[in-house]
Parts: sequence; structure tokens; C-alpha cells
Amino acid sequence: MFTGTYLFANIPVRISSIYEEVQLMCADYRIELEPEVEVATTLEEIAEEDKLSDEQRKLEGLPPCKFPNSYLETLTVYRKIAEAFLEHDVLLMHGSVVAVDGEAYMFTALSGTGKSTHVRLWRKLFGERAVMVNDDKPLVEIGGDRAIAYGTPWDGKHHLSNNIAVPLKAIVVLRRGLENEIHPLTTQDAFPTLLQQSFRTEDPMVTMHTMQLLGKLSKQVSLYELHCNMDPEAAMVAYKGMNND
Repeated sequence: MFTGTYLFANIPVRISSIYEEVQLMCADYRIELEPEVEVATTLEEIAEEDKLSDEQRKLEGLPPCKFPNSYLETLTVYRKIAEAFLEHDVLLMHGSVVAVDGEAYMFTALSGTGKSTHVRLWRKLFGERAVMVNDDKPLVEIGGDRAIAYGTPWDGKHHLSNNIAVPLKAIVVLRRGLENEIHPLTTQDAFPTLLQQSFRTEDPMVTMHTMQLLGKLSKQVSLYELHCNMDPEAAMVAYKGMNND
């Protein structure tokens, strides 16, 4: 058994794991504080994560893939953290978050749409002004007056993230398009995608709380839909569309 305490979204979490991989992955977040949340895993839970991963790959049209238990445990741990953090009004979302000049922008869409590719254009356009928060599964604190996006070590295949907290200015629903254009979204229009791209369980009470948090989030940030291609111009169109004041 491996054990360590880590700080995610300002919440100390003690992780007790069967394999060491998750402890090594979280090393940059390690702290010496009393935990507010404790997470432990079992081999049965890891096996269940394997089934869930297979189901998700089928939904995305991907072939089956056998992942090692040590990797599956990292997913099991994050699932448990996400569920526990809902009580703290912190939501796990699926998206790529980049900060420019101290304000964060989240791009969310189905896997394979090009979130990471689009954010790469932002990093190229803005250079040192752009800082990656998280490229895959950021945490968003919604309990205060302003939503805050946090980096996490669950940061996608390119492992792009930083252990930072940045005010979240906007959430962008990304669509592929021939031309680059961005327009505001209403909460009603954005809500199905926001719910789909947020952590949820089969527990109706958990889903209800997630929906309440998303309702509050939609009042704290601006919502947009971006149709874009992969030309460098797409980043400037998106940025100007969200900063036209």
C-alpha cells in the first residue's frame, strides 16, 4: 500500500493506493497537511474501471484496449476525488484550459474534436502570455463569487498542466468548421454539452447537484460556441470574440 497527501483545488486529499503510479503522478501536488478527503481503492473497483473504460472507448468508436491496473487505478482515484469534491462545490470537467494574461478559457467538446490542437494555436499565438492550466480534466471551483479553474495531474496524453489556480473567464463549446466564427451561447443552449462534459454518476442526487453547480457556473462565466478550422487565425478569432470590449 502506498500513501500520500496532495492538494487539489485547495482541498487536501490523502490517497491510499495499491500501486505507486498514482502517487508518482501526483508528486507536484504533495503537501504535509491533515486531509479533508480520504481516498482508497480496491482491486474490485479497478476491475470496474476497466469495464467503464471499455464502454467509453466503444462510445467513441475506438477499439478495445487493455490498460494496466496501475493506470486504471489512477482513473479510479480521480473518480472518487471528483465525487467527494462535489460536496465542496468543486466540479471535474472534461476540457482543455489555457490562461492568457491571468484569465482562463476552457474549450470543451467530444473527444477527437480538436480541443488540444486549438489550444496549441493559442500557445503559439500568445507565447509566454499563455499558460496551460490543464489539457484534459481540470477541476472548477464554483462555490465562490467567481469560478476558479485548477490544474491537476490528470492532464491528457500530452501531460500539459500546471499546479495553478486561475479565474475562469469563459467556456467555449468547440465545433469543427470550414470557417472561423464565434458567437455567444445561452445557458439553455450550452447546458446539454456542459452536463455531458461534467463528472456525474448514476445517483440522481449527485446529478441534481451537478446540474445546480452548472447553473451557477453559467452565471459566473461567459459561454460561447466556436466553429473553427486548424488555421492559426482560429485562435485570434476566438480570443477577439471573447474580448471585444
